[in-house]
Amino acid sequence: MARRTLSQLSCKVLIFGLIVISLGDPFLSASEAFQSSDSRRRPMILPLYLSPPASSSHHHHRRPFDGRRLQKSDPPHLPNARMRLHDDLLANGYYTTRLYIGTPPQEFALIVDTGSTVTYVPCSDCKQCGKHQDPRFQPNSSSTYQPIKCSINCNCDNEGVQCTYERRYAEMSSSSGVLGEDIVSFGNESELVPQRAVFGCETLETGDLYSQRADGIMGLGRGRLSVMDQLVDKRVIDDSFSLCYGGMGVGGGAMVLGAIPSPPGMVFTHSDPFRSPYYNIELKEIHVAGKPLKLSPKVFDQRHGTVLDSGTTYAYLPEEAFLAFKDALIKKIHFLKRVHGPDPNYNDICFSGAGRDVTQLSKIFPEVDMVFNNGQKWSLSPENYLFRHTKVSGAYCLGIFKNADSTTLLGGILVRNTLVTYDRENDKIGFWKTNCSELGKRLNYVSAPSPSRLPSDSQNRSTEILPPVVPVDLSQNVFPGRIQIGLITFDMILGFNNSMKPNFTELTEFIAHELEVKVSQVHLMNFTNEGNNSLIRWAIFPAESADYFSNTTAMSIILRLREHRMQLPEKFGGYQLVELKVEPQMKRLWWEQHIWAVSAGAMVALIFVVLTLGMWLLWNNRRQEIGAYEPVGAVVPEQELQPL
Repeated sequence: MARRTLSQLSCKVLIFGLIVISLGDPFLSASEAFQSSDSRRRPMILPLYLSPPASSSHHHHRRPFDGRRLQKSDPPHLPNARMRLHDDLLANGYYTTRLYIGTPPQEFALIVDTGSTVTYVPCSDCKQCGKHQDPRFQPNSSSTYQPIKCSINCNCDNEGVQCTYERRYAEMSSSSGVLGEDIVSFGNESELVPQRAVFGCETLETGDLYSQRADGIMGLGRGRLSVMDQLVDKRVIDDSFSLCYGGMGVGGGAMVLGAIPSPPGMVFTHSDPFRSPYYNIELKEIHVAGKPLKLSPKVFDQRHGTVLDSGTTYAYLPEEAFLAFKDALIKKIHFLKRVHGPDPNYNDICFSGAGRDVTQLSKIFPEVDMVFNNGQKWSLSPENYLFRHTKVSGAYCLGIFKNADSTTLLGGILVRNTLVTYDRENDKIGFWKTNCSELGKRLNYVSAPSPSRLPSDSQNRSTEILPPVVPVDLSQNVFPGRIQIGLITFDMILGFNNSMKPNFTELTEFIAHELEVKVSQVHLMNFTNEGNNSLIRWAIFPAESADYFSNTTAMSIILRLREHRMQLPEKFGGYQLVELKVEPQMKRLWWEQHIWAVSAGAMVALIFVVLTLGMWLLWNNRRQEIGAYEPVGAVVPEQELQPL
């Protein structure tokens, strides 16, 4: 989970660890903080794995429900769940994905978190839950929901009927509720059909969990309740998953649960599951502009080692490593002006004069290499260790901070525009630089089964995972599957953060990205400005080679607009959807359907007329006497050919 603010370090972590131990919950864990010396510093914490009370080992084995793992003899090429990521790491503090739970399905926006295990969403009877993006989960409305009955393997509610879970975090936020099981679907682009899975149904949440916009957490860490462990235990996916976060100011990205082919040039490092309960890497050195920092490799191997956590926003180095990195960086960019950070509560290290073009930052800021024990290098671009200053144009701040804890914690900022593969089966993690916003296309998404399909053991493959959507401004008995939609228009009120006219080219690109269409399909139709608010009308056209949208594309665009899933960068401010219209494909006239043939014929006829007229004029001019010459009537000037 992102944006976890921290207070004190070791003493509070110990207290929370004792609380969970006293509950005797072998399923669940508390959380441990890694904090900079500034107690107000933006956070980062990881869940603290607790072994079952009977265990005396310091090491924590990856263990599915029945203790089995996929063997080498298991069938290769299992399907995977390919899912899109939404939001922006710095604007929102996290990335979310869409998960559907229940029959009929109920949709949730969940924070992607490799540092957590339990997946949980607010429950309908929650006594204290905040106002989130989507409605709460309604167990009574799902025909496939089943509570996890109380047993010796879990804590029980007051009635002794249902298993419960509890999560407490060092910044005093918490989540608690009951455990249930239901059908979970991973979206229309997933090859993996819906599966039954255990998840938490919140009855109480506090702190940041209460105030955040996202509905809950999707736990990808190691643990019996992790989504990964449950799916691997069912032998429906390989024991691997991948994350790819969008770049600076772009957001979005992709996630794959299951194995994908490793791209050529992917850099791997060993990840020891017994080294710590977290996803760790074997970091040996850090190079700035090709020169290694004068540090002992042991500095990156203290306590939990070097840990990756997708729910952490920034990166945190032990003090010795941080000071060496900061000094080496400042030495390389001494010509830039130091400025105060955007928030006076934090002593951020910021520089101005680099310009607003992110693509040019590598010409000013040095490349940073993470060197692993095996000698391979993971190269970082400036966007991987900087964040944009929100108050000074062309200024950037260091997104790596000093950690009072000896653990090296690498958050999401370091892996922007980087495909990270967590190959748990082979105990390694890979890194590959790419455009994560376009990763979905690069993965060559196949035509996946509808998420409405239930597992084969249900013998029922007709349940709708997504309710049919009626296009706006069309008859209530007309559905996208029965018409050909030729145009989608919508009006939006945009409240941008300053008095400047918004960059419509950039805004068009963001809208195309969020609606998952080509930029050429998005057209600005009208724009009126009133103060800091703009009323903008947009039109979404079918692809160039099509006269109408496919059913899937039309429904996707309509749902994203109606349910306000479109996320714009913070610099554009907030937006409000005013009107959404869907128009069916208009029946074209005969000449419109044969426009090319008509145009070609007209062109031939025009050439023939011009040649004939020219020859007549030439002949007529020659046979006239010089003194009797009279100009012919006005000649139509030659017109420039326009594209059809």
